[in-house]
Amino acid sequence: MNSKERVLAALEGRIPDRVPWGEFAVDFDTVERIIGHETYFRAKARSQIAFWEGRHDEVAESYRRDHIELHRRLELDIVTFPMATWEIPPRRIDGSTWEDRYGRVFKYSALTEDITCVRDPANEAKKFTLADFRREPAVPERDSRSWAVVDAVVREYKDKKFICGPSGGIVGLVLPGGLEKASFALVEEPELIDAATARARREQDLADPVLIHPDSDAVLLAHDFGHKTGPFIGPEMFRRHFLEANKARVRRLHRDFEKKVILHSCGNVNSYLDFFVEIGIDGYQSIQQTAGMDICGLKRSHGARFTLWGGVSLENLVAGTPDEVRRDVSRAMACAKEGGRFILGTSHSIAVGSRYDNVMAMIDEYHRLADY
Repeated sequence: MNSKERVLAALEGRIPDRVPWGEFAVDFDTVERIIGHETYFRAKARSQIAFWEGRHDEVAESYRRDHIELHRRLELDIVTFPMATWEIPPRRIDGSTWEDRYGRVFKYSALTEDITCVRDPANEAKKFTLADFRREPAVPERDSRSWAVVDAVVREYKDKKFICGPSGGIVGLVLPGGLEKASFALVEEPELIDAATARARREQDLADPVLIHPDSDAVLLAHDFGHKTGPFIGPEMFRRHFLEANKARVRRLHRDFEKKVILHSCGNVNSYLDFFVEIGIDGYQSIQQTAGMDICGLKRSHGARFTLWGGVSLENLVAGTPDEVRRDVSRAMACAKEGGRFILGTSHSIAVGSRYDNVMAMIDEYHRLADY
């Protein structure tokens, strides 16, 4: 089997020749060790600043070239995509802070090598009304620079590896104004939440033809439903306000685009697993051990109903030893490999700060145990 056939077998409940290996992402510091030079690929802060400084072509070429090179050198079975953003650049306040035209403030973190929004005055001050969500959303335009990167990588690997591309996304939890503000609205103005959810679904439906590549095999939907101890919203409230919209999104992706649907979701989502079945996802990626998500328990409870993708603790890649990483791989293989429907990977991604020796130990142990 090649990589594409191997992953399809795992997602469809058939036994492949070996357990597939995939990652939600491989961040730039590991990529640079593998390809042997600096890159903008998954260098989140570095590439974001380069966008803001107008070096679009330089970044896009690095994304295209280094994404292809990474997959030539690394035996990943699944290709995923970081999406570029080409927005109007903000004003630099100091060495690590920016402010955009909407008054949003962005800060650089050396720990995660990322830039995040730390203040959004529009969300803080705005009082949402039904009228905000009843207007028909505009059809988005395809960004030619991002599409050129996706198209080049897809053309390179479409017959060889399993292509997990972008789409309009998953509805998930629609929380206008943030979790705190939306929590009050769920109780006091439930019709507002329903209107916001309906609009979010419509926006995503409109984005699908723009973002979904016809030669991709699946779409990868990323949405966090919970924190380390449980979901953001209780199961009954999720069922009441969000379940049907999420079912409709996945049904559309299956029916209208004929794509597999894989969900990346961190946090403790044990109480949502039956919802994932009902929503119709084909695979669940992340399985965060430090949030109480145990791959062996999930294999027993839900391993026959969707494919599990994970098993190696990101925390062990970053702060553990090669022996600890090998034990993660061995344990996951022992409990999740039998019967198929299993893809090995980390509990999030090969993130910034992952120790190269630990990554190599994971790969070595994977090859020792992967064959059926």
